[in-house]
Amino acid sequence: FAVVGGGPTGVELAGTLAEIARHTLKNEFRHIDPSEARVRLIEAGPRVLASFPEDLSARARRQLEHLGVEVSTGTPVSDISELGYRLGDEFVSARTVVWAAGVAASPLGACLGVPLDRAGRVKVVPDLSVPTQPNIFIAGDLASIECNGKPVPGVAPAAKQMGRHVARMIRARLAGVTGESFRYRDFGNLATIGRMAAVVHFGRLKLSGLLAWWFWLAAHVFFLIGFRN
Repeated sequence: FAVVGGGPTGVELAGTLAEIARHTLKNEFRHIDPSEARVRLIEAGPRVLASFPEDLSARARRQLEHLGVEVSTGTPVSDISELGYRLGDEFVSARTVVWAAGVAASPLGACLGVPLDRAGRVKVVPDLSVPTQPNIFIAGDLASIECNGKPVPGVAPAAKQMGRHVARMIRARLAGVTGESFRYRDFGNLATIGRMAAVVHFGRLKLSGLLAWWFWLAAHVFFLIGFRN
Protein backbone atom coordinates (compact mmCIF):
# COMPACT_ATOMS: atom_id res chain seq x y z
CA PHE A 1 0.00 0.00 0.00
CA ALA A 2 1.10 3.56 -0.65
CA VAL A 3 -0.68 6.52 0.93
CA VAL A 4 0.16 9.84 -0.73
CA GLY A 5 -0.17 12.85 1.57
CA GLY A 6 1.10 13.26 5.11
CA GLY A 7 -1.72 15.38 6.53
CA PRO A 8 -4.20 14.10 9.14
CA THR A 9 -6.12 12.05 6.55
CA GLY A 10 -3.00 10.35 5.20
CA VAL A 11 -1.59 9.67 8.65
CA GLU A 12 -4.86 8.12 9.83
CA LEU A 13 -5.18 6.02 6.67
CA ALA A 14 -1.63 4.70 6.83
CA GLY A 15 -1.91 3.88 10.52
CA THR A 16 -5.24 2.14 10.02
CA LEU A 17 -4.01 0.06 7.08
CA ALA A 18 -0.94 -1.07 9.01
CA GLU A 19 -3.06 -1.89 12.05
CA ILE A 20 -5.55 -3.92 10.00
CA ALA A 21 -2.74 -5.91 8.36
CA ARG A 22 -0.69 -6.54 11.48
CA HIS A 23 -3.44 -6.99 14.06
CA THR A 24 -6.99 -7.32 12.77
CA LEU A 25 -6.39 -9.74 9.86
CA LYS A 26 -3.12 -11.33 10.92
CA ASN A 27 -4.61 -14.71 11.94
CA GLU A 28 -7.59 -14.78 9.57
CA PHE A 29 -5.98 -16.42 6.49
CA ARG A 30 -4.41 -19.81 5.83
CA HIS A 31 -2.23 -19.14 2.82
CA ILE A 32 -1.28 -15.47 3.13
CA ASP A 33 0.11 -13.37 5.95
CA PRO A 34 -1.42 -9.86 5.91
CA SER A 35 1.19 -8.71 8.42
CA GLU A 36 3.74 -8.89 5.59
CA ALA A 37 1.91 -6.10 3.77
CA ARG A 38 4.13 -3.09 3.12
CA VAL A 39 2.54 0.26 3.98
CA ARG A 40 4.31 3.46 2.96
CA LEU A 41 3.22 7.02 3.75
CA ILE A 42 4.60 9.62 1.31
CA GLU A 43 4.75 13.33 2.05
CA ALA A 44 6.31 15.80 -0.40
CA GLY A 45 7.11 18.26 2.39
CA PRO A 46 9.82 17.89 5.04
CA ARG A 47 7.55 16.30 7.68
CA VAL A 48 4.16 14.70 8.25
CA LEU A 49 1.37 16.67 9.94
CA ALA A 50 2.86 19.99 8.88
CA SER A 51 0.02 21.89 10.60
CA PHE A 52 1.18 20.54 13.98
CA PRO A 53 4.23 21.71 15.98
CA GLU A 54 7.47 20.02 14.94
CA ASP A 55 7.82 17.97 18.14
CA LEU A 56 4.32 16.48 17.73
CA SER A 57 5.05 15.83 14.06
CA ALA A 58 8.18 13.89 15.07
CA ARG A 59 6.23 11.90 17.67
CA ALA A 60 3.56 11.06 15.09
CA ARG A 61 6.24 9.75 12.75
CA ARG A 62 7.69 7.54 15.49
CA GLN A 63 4.24 6.17 16.30
CA LEU A 64 3.62 5.39 12.63
CA GLU A 65 6.96 3.61 12.33
CA HIS A 66 6.14 1.65 15.50
CA LEU A 67 3.01 0.41 13.69
CA GLY A 68 5.20 -0.70 10.78
CA VAL A 69 4.53 2.20 8.41
CA GLU A 70 7.40 3.34 6.20
CA VAL A 71 7.43 7.14 6.20
CA SER A 72 8.95 8.95 3.20
CA THR A 73 9.29 12.75 3.25
CA GLY A 74 10.90 15.38 1.05
CA THR A 75 10.15 13.79 -2.33
CA PRO A 76 6.83 14.18 -4.20
CA VAL A 77 4.98 11.51 -6.16
CA SER A 78 5.23 12.55 -9.81
CA ASP A 79 3.11 9.84 -11.47
CA ILE A 80 0.65 7.09 -10.55
CA SER A 81 -0.40 4.14 -12.73
CA GLU A 82 -2.05 0.76 -12.32
CA LEU A 83 1.40 -0.73 -11.72
CA GLY A 84 2.59 1.65 -9.01
CA TYR A 85 3.90 5.17 -8.59
CA ARG A 86 6.96 7.26 -9.37
CA LEU A 87 8.73 8.76 -6.37
CA GLY A 88 11.09 11.35 -7.79
CA ASP A 89 13.04 9.45 -10.47
CA GLU A 90 12.35 6.01 -8.97
CA PHE A 91 9.39 3.83 -10.00
CA VAL A 92 7.93 1.78 -7.14
CA SER A 93 5.57 -1.14 -7.75
CA ALA A 94 2.38 -1.07 -5.68
CA ARG A 95 -0.92 -2.90 -5.82
CA THR A 96 -2.84 -0.10 -4.10
CA VAL A 97 -2.18 3.66 -4.06
CA VAL A 98 -4.42 5.90 -1.96
CA TRP A 99 -4.46 9.64 -2.66
CA ALA A 100 -4.77 11.77 0.51
CA ALA A 101 -2.94 14.90 -0.63
CA GLY A 102 -5.99 17.06 -1.21
CA VAL A 103 -8.57 17.46 -3.95
CA ALA A 104 -9.49 20.08 -6.52
CA ALA A 105 -12.35 22.41 -5.74
CA SER A 106 -15.75 22.18 -7.39
CA PRO A 107 -15.71 23.46 -11.02
CA LEU A 108 -18.58 25.73 -10.03
CA GLY A 109 -16.03 28.33 -8.91
CA ALA A 110 -14.65 28.67 -12.42
CA CYS A 111 -18.09 29.74 -13.69
CA LEU A 112 -17.90 32.99 -11.74
CA GLY A 113 -15.07 34.46 -13.83
CA VAL A 114 -13.10 35.61 -10.76
CA PRO A 115 -9.54 34.79 -9.55
CA LEU A 116 -9.00 31.24 -8.30
CA ASP A 117 -6.16 29.66 -6.32
CA ARG A 118 -4.15 26.64 -7.45
CA ALA A 119 -6.79 24.21 -6.19
CA GLY A 120 -9.59 26.04 -8.03
CA ARG A 121 -11.04 27.75 -4.96
CA VAL A 122 -12.45 31.27 -5.24
CA LYS A 123 -10.33 34.01 -3.68
CA VAL A 124 -13.08 35.68 -1.66
CA VAL A 125 -12.84 39.11 -0.03
CA PRO A 126 -12.60 39.36 3.82
CA ASP A 127 -16.37 39.20 4.36
CA LEU A 128 -16.53 35.97 2.28
CA SER A 129 -18.27 37.59 -0.67
CA VAL A 130 -17.11 37.14 -4.25
CA PRO A 131 -15.01 39.94 -5.81
CA THR A 132 -17.19 42.11 -8.10
CA GLN A 133 -20.23 40.09 -6.89
CA PRO A 134 -20.96 41.35 -3.35
CA ASN A 135 -24.32 39.58 -3.20
CA ILE A 136 -22.70 36.16 -3.64
CA PHE A 137 -21.05 34.54 -0.60
CA ILE A 138 -18.93 31.42 -0.48
CA ALA A 139 -18.39 29.29 2.62
CA GLY A 140 -16.49 26.06 3.04
CA ASP A 141 -14.11 24.22 0.73
CA LEU A 142 -14.74 26.48 -2.28
CA ALA A 143 -13.56 29.60 -0.43
CA SER A 144 -9.90 30.63 -0.40
CA ILE A 145 -9.04 33.18 2.28
CA GLU A 146 -6.26 34.00 4.73
CA CYS A 147 -6.62 35.00 8.37
CA ASN A 148 -3.66 36.31 10.37
CA GLY A 149 -1.39 35.63 7.41
CA LYS A 150 -2.30 31.93 7.18
CA PRO A 151 -4.74 30.21 4.80
CA VAL A 152 -7.93 29.00 6.42
CA PRO A 153 -7.81 25.17 6.25
CA GLY A 154 -10.44 23.19 4.38
CA VAL A 155 -11.78 21.42 7.45
CA ALA A 156 -15.26 21.10 8.93
CA PRO A 157 -14.78 23.56 11.84
CA ALA A 158 -13.69 26.27 9.38
CA ALA A 159 -16.67 25.59 7.10
CA LYS A 160 -19.08 25.78 10.05
CA GLN A 161 -17.59 29.10 11.16
CA MET A 162 -17.85 30.43 7.61
CA GLY A 163 -21.49 29.34 7.40
CA ARG A 164 -22.35 31.18 10.60
CA HIS A 165 -20.49 34.27 9.37
CA VAL A 166 -22.36 34.28 6.05
CA ALA A 167 -25.68 34.02 7.92
CA ARG A 168 -24.73 37.06 10.01
CA MET A 169 -23.69 38.93 6.87
CA ILE A 170 -27.03 38.25 5.17
CA ARG A 171 -28.95 39.44 8.24
CA ALA A 172 -26.77 42.56 8.38
CA ARG A 173 -27.38 43.30 4.69
CA LEU A 174 -31.14 42.93 5.17
CA ALA A 175 -30.97 45.34 8.12
CA GLY A 176 -28.91 47.83 6.13
CA VAL A 177 -25.87 47.38 8.37
CA THR A 178 -22.29 46.96 7.15
CA GLY A 179 -20.93 43.52 8.00
CA GLU A 180 -17.52 42.60 9.38
CA SER A 181 -14.59 40.57 8.10
CA PHE A 182 -14.45 36.83 8.71
CA ARG A 183 -12.14 35.74 11.51
CA TYR A 184 -11.20 32.08 11.78
CA ARG A 185 -10.79 30.70 15.29
CA ASP A 186 -8.43 27.74 15.39
CA PHE A 187 -9.49 25.56 18.32
CA GLY A 188 -6.66 23.11 17.81
CA ASN A 189 -5.72 19.97 15.89
CA LEU A 190 -6.30 16.31 16.56
CA ALA A 191 -5.12 13.32 14.56
CA THR A 192 -5.53 9.65 15.40
CA ILE A 193 -2.70 7.41 14.21
CA GLY A 194 -3.82 3.94 15.16
CA ARG A 195 -4.64 1.73 18.09
CA MET A 196 -4.17 3.77 21.28
CA ALA A 197 -2.09 6.39 19.44
CA ALA A 198 -2.84 9.99 18.48
CA VAL A 199 -1.50 13.54 18.67
CA VAL A 200 -3.32 16.56 20.08
CA HIS A 201 -2.48 20.28 19.89
CA PHE A 202 -4.66 22.82 21.68
CA GLY A 203 -2.87 26.10 22.34
CA ARG A 204 -0.10 25.26 24.79
CA LEU A 205 -1.44 21.75 25.35
CA LYS A 206 0.49 19.06 23.47
CA LEU A 207 -0.28 15.38 23.90
CA SER A 208 0.73 12.20 22.12
CA GLY A 209 0.31 8.46 22.51
CA LEU A 210 -2.37 6.82 24.67
CA LEU A 211 -3.38 9.97 26.55
CA ALA A 212 -3.86 11.83 23.27
CA TRP A 213 -5.94 8.94 21.93
CA TRP A 214 -8.29 9.12 24.92
CA PHE A 215 -8.51 12.90 24.46
CA TRP A 216 -9.33 12.43 20.75
CA LEU A 217 -12.00 9.84 21.60
CA ALA A 218 -13.60 12.06 24.28
CA ALA A 219 -13.67 15.05 21.92
CA HIS A 220 -15.43 13.07 19.19
CA VAL A 221 -18.00 11.65 21.63
CA PHE A 222 -18.60 15.17 23.01
CA PHE A 223 -19.44 16.54 19.55
CA LEU A 224 -21.92 13.70 19.02
CA ILE A 225 -23.86 14.64 22.16
CA GLY A 226 -27.31 16.07 21.47
CA PHE A 227 -31.01 15.47 22.00
CA ARG A 228 -31.40 13.24 18.93
CA ASN A 229 -28.32 11.15 19.74
